[in-house]
Amino acid sequence: MKIGSAARRVKSPSANSGPAISSVAANAVRNLATNSIGATGKGVSSTGTAVSTGRETMIPLSSVARVGEGETPLVVNHQGLLVANTVSFNLPPGVSLSTAIRAIETAMSRIGMPTSIRGEFAGAAKIFQQSLANEPFLILAALATIYISLGMLYESYVHPITILSTLPSAGVGAVLALMLFHTEFSIIALIGVILLIGIVKKNAIMMIDFALDAERSLGLSSRDAIFQACLMRFRPIMMTTMAAMLGAMPLAIGAGEGGELRRPLGLAIVGGLMISQLLTLYTTPVIYLYLDRFRLWGLRQMGRGGAHLPGAAPVPGE
Repeated sequence: MKIGSAARRVKSPSANSGPAISSVAANAVRNLATNSIGATGKGVSSTGTAVSTGRETMIPLSSVARVGEGETPLVVNHQGLLVANTVSFNLPPGVSLSTAIRAIETAMSRIGMPTSIRGEFAGAAKIFQQSLANEPFLILAALATIYISLGMLYESYVHPITILSTLPSAGVGAVLALMLFHTEFSIIALIGVILLIGIVKKNAIMMIDFALDAERSLGLSSRDAIFQACLMRFRPIMMTTMAAMLGAMPLAIGAGEGGELRRPLGLAIVGGLMISQLLTLYTTPVIYLYLDRFRLWGLRQMGRGGAHLPGAAPVPGE
């Protein structure tokens, strides 16, 4: 009603300019009304400046969209630039995390998921996969560090191998202990195996250090030197092994709060020390003799007269 009244008030005195003035006045009134609608709810009202000089046609929303009630997620999660959704799962009693991961991967490949959908693990499962992927490099780095350190200490290329030969028995003992007590090989158990690398090799170090010193200082043969080393270092080896084993025993038998997390660590250490102690006392002297014979053979092949070098005393029967 106001728009019509405003339009009727604008009258042209001449017949020729009447329609043009009426059209301009109508556009001004329409723009004023449009600005007032756009300024609704705002602190500053419209100044009346024209926003459009042409006639606009209103298009109903139903022609471009469909309005209706439905269900929609309150939050759309993203991971990077992709829409992501999380599906959680729990482990049944007696099932390890690795078994669950293999079952999920088998199910995903069986149902044939589209190429546009990509799934990956998160949380503990992702950490477990990363630890398995880095495990070979971690063990190789530890072995390389030990070999270089012992090679520089003993000035030899073969005797560090004698010391490293004690490590497989420790790994076998750790796995057998976990299997005996029906415990899964978790990340904590892997940490126990890595600790065994530094604990178990001290048996061979104590024997080989004494044998090399006896060869180079006393002029004993490799057979006599390693025999004396086994006799003189038996008690220190047993004392240090029992100290480490009894120190890890509370972790293996603990049943308090959080005991299920610490138990794999204790079982791996106790089992590895027990088996390695039984085997290394017999295997280390044998490996030492064979590797020393191999060293002497290599020196002879190179024509360097290895029997005349310090620490290269001939083995009886050579």
